[in-house]
Amino acid sequence: MSGLATSGLPLRPELVGEVPYGAPQLDVPVRLNVNENPYGPSESVVAQIAAAAAETARDLNRYPERDAVALRADLAAYLGHGLTADHVWAANGSNEVMLHVLQAFAGPGRTVLSFAPTYSMYPEYARDTHSGFVTFPRAEDFTIDVDAAVAAIEETRPDVVLVTSPNNPTGTALPPEVVVALVDASPGVVVVDEAYVEFARTGTPSALELLPGRPRLAVSRTMSKAFAFAGGRLGYLAADPAFVDALRIVRLPYHLSAMTQAVARVALANAGEMLAAVDRLREARDDLAGWLVDRGLQVADSDANFVLFGRFADRHALWQALLDRGVLIREVGPDGWLRVSAGTPEEMAAFKAALDEILSDHDPAAASARMP
Repeated sequence: MSGLATSGLPLRPELVGEVPYGAPQLDVPVRLNVNENPYGPSESVVAQIAAAAAETARDLNRYPERDAVALRADLAAYLGHGLTADHVWAANGSNEVMLHVLQAFAGPGRTVLSFAPTYSMYPEYARDTHSGFVTFPRAEDFTIDVDAAVAAIEETRPDVVLVTSPNNPTGTALPPEVVVALVDASPGVVVVDEAYVEFARTGTPSALELLPGRPRLAVSRTMSKAFAFAGGRLGYLAADPAFVDALRIVRLPYHLSAMTQAVARVALANAGEMLAAVDRLREARDDLAGWLVDRGLQVADSDANFVLFGRFADRHALWQALLDRGVLIREVGPDGWLRVSAGTPEEMAAFKAALDEILSDHDPAAASARMP
């Protein structure tokens, strides 16, 4: 779709001129732009999903289980930490989970705070719920300075604080002491978005460990990344049962289809197999980061399945040059930086070959691409 035909409609003023969110979906040989797991489900899991879908289809004349209790119990079992179905919420991707959070705790006259650079959908969640949105900068290395963060909270008194760990687009993990400081300083709720946490290096703690005794803290996750389930659209959140009940108030009736619930449960039942590629992708990420450093580029420290690298005087020129060679990455994050997802060995080889060609002295794009 090339444009929006909204002219002349009584659109909300803040939506005039806006376009839908979305990374480019282009048919190119190598797609490394949206942090997908490149390794799909096995034939065994595909067969189980097909069987579950067929069985579910027999009752599609009936509404699905409204609160997805069985699925939430499976998610709680996967998370561990003594969680039960009452501690878990699920929706159509972590995007809808976050929207539920803002519908319940933000809104007109209320404020959402985050620390930039971070996930580009956060301001859109705020816009769509009529919430104020403010950001404070991260440090040069993309970490969050505790004292500065606490000062930001004291200044803005936000109703919702959104922090991502590992951060998107930088890959930066958040130490538990930072989370504790944010919760202690915040008058409202704090959500730690752990969409990429399964890719974190061994020993990196999860904010799930901090949930007991902190009823205003929540931890969101997704099955889109490590679980190789992006097309299934299943996100979830762990928190105190009272927090979950608040989200149940604002959710639409039957928001999770019977099909989504059924196939997500199959994926969870095969968690070991669905997550089998995580170690390979960690290795690909670390190898990629080292390779980029060897070429004299700046690389953000990453605990996710992607690497942010730069810096370039004209990052769009480099992005386009890669695309011209059949490699799609993401033009996102601070000026001068680009993000590339970890992929298969063949995808990584294609990206490296393309970037080497662009950065070589024989390519006229190189002279204007890299920053001094």
